[in-house]
Amino acid sequence: MSASRPMEPRPWKPIEAFHAQEGTDPLANAFAGRRAVHPFVGLSPVPESEWSRTWTEMTSAARSGKSVAYLHIPFCESHCLFCGFYQNTWHESAGAVYAEALVEHLKRDRDRPYQAEGPIQAVYVGGGTPTLLSTRELARVITAAREHLPLAPDCEITVEGRARDLEPDKAQALFDAGVNRLSIGVQSFDQDVRRRLGRRTERGTLLRRLEDLVAADRGAVIVDLIYGLPGQTPEVWEEDVRTAIGLGLDGLDLYALKLMPQTPLAIAARAGKLEPAAVESHGAFYARGAELMDEARWEPLSSSHWRRSTRERNLYNLEIKAGAQCLAFGAGAGGCLGGHSYRILADVAEYAEYVRPGRPLLGGLMRLSPHHGLLDGIKGGLERGRLDQWALADRLATTTGLDLEQVAGPLLDQWQGAGLLTRDGRWLELTLAGRFWQVTLTQNLLEWLDQRLRDGAAPVERPAALA
Repeated sequence: MSASRPMEPRPWKPIEAFHAQEGTDPLANAFAGRRAVHPFVGLSPVPESEWSRTWTEMTSAARSGKSVAYLHIPFCESHCLFCGFYQNTWHESAGAVYAEALVEHLKRDRDRPYQAEGPIQAVYVGGGTPTLLSTRELARVITAAREHLPLAPDCEITVEGRARDLEPDKAQALFDAGVNRLSIGVQSFDQDVRRRLGRRTERGTLLRRLEDLVAADRGAVIVDLIYGLPGQTPEVWEEDVRTAIGLGLDGLDLYALKLMPQTPLAIAARAGKLEPAAVESHGAFYARGAELMDEARWEPLSSSHWRRSTRERNLYNLEIKAGAQCLAFGAGAGGCLGGHSYRILADVAEYAEYVRPGRPLLGGLMRLSPHHGLLDGIKGGLERGRLDQWALADRLATTTGLDLEQVAGPLLDQWQGAGLLTRDGRWLELTLAGRFWQVTLTQNLLEWLDQRLRDGAAPVERPAALA
């Protein structure tokens, strides 16, 4: 996120550019491809010459509303074939130095209003692969977060990692330090699929490690599965989901494979060495996974996340999507504070050098849209699969003087005609197909609304069948 370089304004798009295809299977063909929710909708760069002043203003005020914290561990032992976020190769010697720098980062602003005041509902230790840190290093980071952040009494504290790193002694030490949620990237339980992905842990070892974590009964245990992987047939996918359901986990994520252009998997696919499942088949994978979760009576907390027990809350992910303030710690970590999005400088050596003397750690700074509260409400609602249209209409009218039906009604009606949602009085509800396309729908609606707000929201003709 470079904020010293002006951003080009987005080209204006006609409403048809956001339409879904009608008269077809919406799970397979509603859109040409799935989109990501772009973080820069409505954002504008803060000139680097203004970073110091702006940061001082941001950090001199207490936070308001919901707040979370993100701690970044930017190391991986190897580059997973499907991952587009690889940053730094892990060396054991790096752990102690980085953990010390991260603790210092947590400590340095502990008395400033932005950090000291207002409860934090969730802490997420992500990466990278946080469980590469030694037991002592990772426990020390967690302890520092509890000591220097004003955590709510029921704060969710998540550590993301690999099952093979979480030996019983290490897991118990993390629980003792205050961790109450483990999020484990499994992707698939199938041995052949895992081998194609370069995953080293054997299926049997993986299952035993997860069973041990569940049996410990000291925190929520969450697993991520991915559909669309090379060699993953519908039968393999169904067995993956059934295996996860049978483990007694507290939560489960079902994600589609995102084939980012520069990932090793995308390069191998272009070379014909590996063949991921056709994108058009992803909807069927999702539908079967959702059906199995429903049959097992797991509760959907979002379009991609289900829980078996009330121990699982998924707070960090839900709050961050709904616009919570986020304090960022660690090299490359991203946060949101006081109407701004910011990023900590990403170079690990530079970060460790700068953190001790208290030098500025900013690597980028963006100003949020003046309508970010409105846009965040849409993101948070659609993430859960429903949108309170009355509340949205009231907020739009109050903050902009505009009418929801005039601004967005034609687009929402078109999506309803395509089988992606229903509009019944107060509530907009996503259908099964809408839940599959939820991220694309969210991005399209945010982009369309941002565009309409910028162009003055001139009337758009409604589809004839819905007028």
